[in-house]
Amino acid sequence: MRISIIGAGSWGTALAIVAGRAGHDVLIWSRNEAVIDSINRDHVNSVYLNGARIPDTVRAVAHISPAVEDTELVVLAAPSHATRGLLEAMSSLIRDEVIIVSATKGIETDTGKRISQVVDEVFDTTATTRPRFVCLSGPSFAREVVDRHPTAVVAASKDAEAARIVQSNLSFDNLRIYTNDDVVGTELGGSIKNVMAIAAGMVAGLGFGSNSIAALITRGLAEMTRLASHEGAKFKTLMGLAGLGDLVLTCTGNLSRNRFVGQELAKGRTLEEITSAMNEVAEGVKTTRAVKLLADCDGLEMPITNEVHAVLYEGKSPADAANELMMRPLRDERN
Repeated sequence: MRISIIGAGSWGTALAIVAGRAGHDVLIWSRNEAVIDSINRDHVNSVYLNGARIPDTVRAVAHISPAVEDTELVVLAAPSHATRGLLEAMSSLIRDEVIIVSATKGIETDTGKRISQVVDEVFDTTATTRPRFVCLSGPSFAREVVDRHPTAVVAASKDAEAARIVQSNLSFDNLRIYTNDDVVGTELGGSIKNVMAIAAGMVAGLGFGSNSIAALITRGLAEMTRLASHEGAKFKTLMGLAGLGDLVLTCTGNLSRNRFVGQELAKGRTLEEITSAMNEVAEGVKTTRAVKLLADCDGLEMPITNEVHAVLYEGKSPADAANELMMRPLRDERN
């Protein structure tokens, strides 16, 4: 297939490598000239995924038009806050039969909209075509994927054929893709888990042990399920790869950028200090605002999300946030 990947960060690059290994013709778009030169000249992404060889069938480009013309799959792998602008730039170039694959694990900050909703809005207002949509999500650190560690993710779509096309063309070697029809649950699971990962990082940074992390993951899953179910997600999705699976990975794995942010906050560093020194975006920082917006609009109780928001944006200390959670009124676990 001709596959276009929009965004050459670590995850976009990892997907390009997998697609290239599978024999596809891959174009990867980036704004970063150093990344483009590194991929085309040296067949590595020395900025975001150094050391992983990129197949010769992968080429990098700086302009959207050549990246998406005559393609069959467009994979969105840029940060969520940049997705609407990129979609608007490419919408007039996308044909009806093209499948848009969202590999972005975030929610639009100002609107609280999922990526599928942003895609619908953009193509409703700026294009005459309506591409098919698939969300690709699950527990998947880019470095481990390119290092050929066995990895399982899920392709979710209301269009079963589109999900199977993504499954059959991107499943290769160590990457196994399942399918489901729950776009809402898959998108929200992949987004909310980043908020919980920041909380898990705070727990670890404060020096608390496995008991505390287990409690955080379990109650974080309860919050994820509460919000996602209210938005129309299926319970089984949240117990699967895009929900529980990704939550466990990003709350415990040392490669998690969101967990790293939480750890560093607990050590006393400011958010600006942490993010300005990072090479890539930690989606949970902005997604926390979007998740809180959704929960507030729905009238849902999200105590962990609220405390993460308070630390990130209201000047609260991680220690005070942890204490606040422990001092909440006692209640039935099922609520």
